[in-house]
Amino acid sequence: MMLVPLHMLNSGESAEIAQLVGVPDHVQRLKELGIRAGERVEMVQPGSPCIIRLAGTRLCFRESDALGVLVKPESGS
Repeated sequence: MMLVPLHMLNSGESAEIAQLVGVPDHVQRLKELGIRAGERVEMVQPGSPCIIRLAGTRLCFRESDALGVLVKPESGS
């Protein structure tokens, strides 16, 4: 399946995080928030701010931050 940037998901869609890309400091900050390869996320609100649900927690960040998060959308989402 093709990887897409996190911000391309629609509200209610879920995906598995496949890869984090970007400068090392930026990638490290995302990992500290729990955004890691293999984790499942659900898009709550696309755009800016972008709101996702990760492990029962809502996270909010700029849409530009979501560009470095590549995901595999789940079938049937």
